[in-house]
Amino acid sequence: MAKQKIVLAYSGGLDTSVILKWLKETYDAEIIAFTADIGQKEELDGLEEKALATGASKVYIDDLRDEFAKDFIFPMFQAGAMYEGQYLLGTSIARPLIAKRMVEIARAEGATAIAHGATGKGNDQVRFELGVAGLAPDIEVIAPWRLEEFRGSFPGRAEMIAYAEAHGIPVTASAAKSYSMDRNLLHISYESGVLEDPWYDASAEASKDMYLLSVSPEDAPDEAEYLELEFKQGNVVALNGEAMSPLQVMEKLNELGGKHGIGRVDMVENRFVGMKSRGVYETPGGTILFTAHRKMESITMDREVMNLRDSLITRYSTLVYNGFWFAPERLALQALVTESQKNVTGTVRVKLYKGNVIGAGVKSPVSLYNPDIATMEADPTQAYDQGDATGFIRLNALRLKVAAGVNQNQ
Repeated sequence: MAKQKIVLAYSGGLDTSVILKWLKETYDAEIIAFTADIGQKEELDGLEEKALATGASKVYIDDLRDEFAKDFIFPMFQAGAMYEGQYLLGTSIARPLIAKRMVEIARAEGATAIAHGATGKGNDQVRFELGVAGLAPDIEVIAPWRLEEFRGSFPGRAEMIAYAEAHGIPVTASAAKSYSMDRNLLHISYESGVLEDPWYDASAEASKDMYLLSVSPEDAPDEAEYLELEFKQGNVVALNGEAMSPLQVMEKLNELGGKHGIGRVDMVENRFVGMKSRGVYETPGGTILFTAHRKMESITMDREVMNLRDSLITRYSTLVYNGFWFAPERLALQALVTESQKNVTGTVRVKLYKGNVIGAGVKSPVSLYNPDIATMEADPTQAYDQGDATGFIRLNALRLKVAAGVNQNQ
């Protein structure tokens, strides 16, 4: 009888390396390791050899960077998504893509289950599993960290390191560097360890070596740099006049943003599972894109359309954060977002300087801004009669006057 096949989301770190070996032994199963290349850079070096040496029967390392930028990052930025006013959702938006590819591999390989190394306290377990539920409800999900047997064997990192050493699994983890890191094309996140103390200053000199994508604003160049972003229907299609793909846009913006110390965020956020957690993020390119996109919308998007879209930002952002990317309500919201972006076309100029993205000009062939109407001088078009404002104000003030009169008589 053929062995069960399990597709494991594999990063090569301590947790998934131990989980690979543990799954193989515990389930007597064939383990297919999968790693999504979504911009981890050097973290991918040697992963295939390591996975095979640890016991994987097959390894997939798939370059999903183009798909990640085009079909996940860009649509999310069109929606103006930002969780709790600070977080640009770098980790959140990567999980549905990983889940989607794991399902595709499971189908191709005849696997009946997928597994992940997300903990039972975090958001990623929800994101992975809701993604699978929305795409392949028949596939079983194995989450070792939620199994008492696994937690009993590995109550802490020391036990995992000892297990790895005993089984000849090469790992670079140590008890000294306790914070965890997650990197992709959009950002790097840091959490746990010393960062669990919200009073710990992650911007201090002692934490300088933690950051990989950006210099500190204090160390950024003393001279500002100008950048022009060309938009077409809400997406950047060129930088400084050079046509680029979504992937190329993100890579270039990360380079420029990191150079100028842009995109660092330190926040305490509300996890979906009910607890607060502290995270530190580097999102240099995303921060530039978010700011420039908003400026492009300012002269091209109708006021009421913008108000409607903005009223949905919190809902949309929460759906992404909580893992509902493939849910029907997110797809419905995305259709509205797509419609709202049809005239978000033109060029934005920004100035990058010591952690700041400063607006320095915006223009569009479909601009709704009319200087002749907006001018404080005589309006040559005679489109606006200032005297009309008297009735406008009177009508809007009526309910306020009625309410004030009632309150005065109480």
